[in-house]
Amino acid sequence: MSVANQNLKYLRKLRGWTQEEFAQKLRIKRSLLGAYEEERAEPRIEVLEVVCDIFKLTLDEILRKDLSDNKGNYIAKRRAMKLAGGRPDIPFVPVKAAAGYLAGYGDPEFVDELNTFTLPMLSGGNYRAFEIVGDSMMPTPSGSVIVGEKVDNVDDVKNNMTYVVVSRNEGIVYKRILKGNRTKNKLTLVSDNPAYKPYTINAEEILEIWQAQYIIAKATQQQRWDVDHLANVVSSLHQQVSILKKRMN
Repeated sequence: MSVANQNLKYLRKLRGWTQEEFAQKLRIKRSLLGAYEEERAEPRIEVLEVVCDIFKLTLDEILRKDLSDNKGNYIAKRRAMKLAGGRPDIPFVPVKAAAGYLAGYGDPEFVDELNTFTLPMLSGGNYRAFEIVGDSMMPTPSGSVIVGEKVDNVDDVKNNMTYVVVSRNEGIVYKRILKGNRTKNKLTLVSDNPAYKPYTINAEEILEIWQAQYIIAKATQQQRWDVDHLANVVSSLHQQVSILKKRMN
């Protein structure tokens, strides 16, 4: 058996695809993919050509090179190709993967196994997408996907802008951030829904910060807010912000 069988299984797991998902991309039956992975059959050349197109490999590489023995170099090569392209791949972190993300956010292999997508309006940069649940950031509906750009330094956080904050104690949250002049080692996280009270978080607890760039939501989830209700929400938020600024300054 050639190493191609092993490479098929390795590449599928690298992307986090099920056999059914990978088989659909290869336009073959799941049972046939299973036979390839279990080395009960040799992959056809036309199938390997599709794999090469998906992963930007050559036939020689997939037929002769054990990709699992060269994980670091292969993943680095893939990442470099992504960054060199016009549209960056955006890893997607669904709610069900949130717990695993807290443990593996710094592991390149874990991140590379997340499903990805692209947006035509983005070029360059380091982006990630997070699914959010709950009504604390209404009118942004529960189930929305927040596409954020990486902020490498807490000092670069812009006051009163929205961010996805990844921290040890709070997990993954989507909030508006307020910075105080006297409490530089703390950030105040504010919900757009005034029913939720603001709270502070120590800067050293923060693992990652992603500034919100785009919000993806289903049209059926969007609620119609009347003018009076919106005015009350805005007024309440202004009051909260004013009180917080007085406390922090």
